[in-house]
Amino acid sequence: MNQPASQENSSLGVVELRIPSKAEWVAVARLAVAAVANRLNFSIEDIEDIKLAVAEACTNCIQHASGSNQIEITCETEAEGLTVRVRDYGHGTRPEQIVSRRVDEPRVGGLGVFLIRSLMDTVEYDVSSDSGTNLVMTKKVQSSNP
Repeated sequence: MNQPASQENSSLGVVELRIPSKAEWVAVARLAVAAVANRLNFSIEDIEDIKLAVAEACTNCIQHASGSNQIEITCETEAEGLTVRVRDYGHGTRPEQIVSRRVDEPRVGGLGVFLIRSLMDTVEYDVSSDSGTNLVMTKKVQSSNP
């Protein structure tokens, strides 16, 4: 299938990673995404934000996607930014369950969605109770970065 000319040239490259849905593999995802982001013109602070967002997304997959034994992470690089897709194939999440809680709520946990939305420029969820969750988040390179 042919893509429009504007889409063919906008992507600099795609890196795909598949990790087991286990906490000890989240660091691998963080490091891989940081290496990809480092190839773009992101600041160190932006790379740290991306790493934390990916770690939170993977942790959400591990904690909430029952029946999924792997997490797929896809990084698509463009001159103007990075798009990261984090996908699981679990069951049990409903779209209305993916909400940011208020920071001042007195309870432990539940800040993952809040952090992801705070750290990334755009965040979209595609949720199916039968086929899992696909999180797409983007971070734009700031023009003031050297």
